[in-house]
Amino acid sequence: MKFDIPAAPAAIVKKPLYKSLFLQIFIAVVAGVLIGYLWPSIGPGLRPLGDGFIQLIKMIIAPLIFLVIVTGIAAAGDVKAVGRVGVKALVYFTGATLFALASGLVVANIVQPGAGLNI
Repeated sequence: MKFDIPAAPAAIVKKPLYKSLFLQIFIAVVAGVLIGYLWPSIGPGLRPLGDGFIQLIKMIIAPLIFLVIVTGIAAAGDVKAVGRVGVKALVYFTGATLFALASGLVVANIVQPGAGLNI
């Protein structure tokens, strides 16, 4: 009779701290603030990098949303389930839009931003 003795559990390998996305973003924000504060003349030279980054983000949004929707529909399988989710999403979107519109109008009429400015 042979018994297999289970091997010791694999050691958990911690990811190096410099590979942490949170740390990378935090360092980038701090570096950006320091460069902007200490050397403001560098800002115009770095503008093309910022504009290019924003364009890349805008370029990836539409395909990403499309693929998320297609993947969700494919995973649902049932056409009725997709229809129900679609109707719920449309109702939620309409409700959120109406709430944002109404609250924006109320706040704008109460606060009256721009009152007293001569343009």
